[in-house]
Amino acid sequence: MSRRSPRPADLVSELPPISYVWETPNRRPRRAEWDIPNPAAAGRLTPAMRAKLERIVRRAPEVMVKITGRTKSVAHLKSHLEYITRNGELDAETEQGATLAGRSGLKDLQQRWEDDAGLDDKRRRDGSLSINIILSMPAGTDAIAVKDSARAFAIETFGDNHDYVFVQHLDDKHPHVHLTVRSLGHNGKRLNPRKADLQAWRERFAGELRLRGIAAEATPRRTRGRVRKGDRGAVLAMRKRKVTPDVDRLARKEVLSEVRGGRTAKHPWDEQIKSRQDAIRRRYLDYAAELQRSGVAADHALARQIRQFVKDMPAVETRRHALMNELSELAGSRRRDAKQDVDADRRGETRGDERTR
Repeated sequence: MSRRSPRPADLVSELPPISYVWETPNRRPRRAEWDIPNPAAAGRLTPAMRAKLERIVRRAPEVMVKITGRTKSVAHLKSHLEYITRNGELDAETEQGATLAGRSGLKDLQQRWEDDAGLDDKRRRDGSLSINIILSMPAGTDAIAVKDSARAFAIETFGDNHDYVFVQHLDDKHPHVHLTVRSLGHNGKRLNPRKADLQAWRERFAGELRLRGIAAEATPRRTRGRVRKGDRGAVLAMRKRKVTPDVDRLARKEVLSEVRGGRTAKHPWDEQIKSRQDAIRRRYLDYAAELQRSGVAADHALARQIRQFVKDMPAVETRRHALMNELSELAGSRRRDAKQDVDADRRGETRGDERTR
């Protein structure tokens, strides 16, 4: 007996949740409104899912929320506050909404936080006094909207339990805000953010920007087809000074050893990365196919955008793959140069023979 072809309704019910493509790889990710499927039709896009999918495939700018460090002594804290306020030249704003201007404002803030640190008798010697955060958007983003969004983010995230101060910097092409939060909360507990917290912070900051008319998203790299983690600032700075970081030297040494030995070491995570990327791309295309079957022009347009987005995704390339390709290109270039030198020597010998005749 021939097998019956599945009806469109069957296909909808069998679709895996689209939220897989933008889930952060956390052990306990926090659920947002676009992660919650429609209980009546689990495979269908809810309005929140569709809005997020549209922002992703239209490449809405990605927010950056990054912990840049922790201050662990009063002297370090004072130095950091001087840095973010440019030694009092930039106004700072506190959790109470007060604006601290000039050197006097900076001194008042430093003294208050120093006094509070002295009362923290439960802090370990290496415990932090503050956590330093940057909230940033790409060049060209409205700076006022970035500052207003950072203020709303800080109020929502820390306002009930932590003292904080923030300052906006405009001397860089990327409008950004430095937010410094006291580690010790009013409830006696310390701020100890995890990966899931950072993703939740990114989502919240992006949401505040969208409320102010700024297109913004907060997706993990894998959602956009990228598998390589960004390099640390210290590594980038060393490369800029033409200094080879240890991480680069050791990675090249490992890859060179593989190439010279004529062997390729097996790295299970490479297959895991590829498998995960394949699954993500299939999910995108599954939903594009489902949207294409609808009779709505807007669905067809979104389906085309999804397919183009997947087509434009970068090749799945880890850092090790990139180094192997770099070494292969270098070896090929040297072989071509050597061949050109040999050919040039031969032409010179030929011309010499003709002159002697």
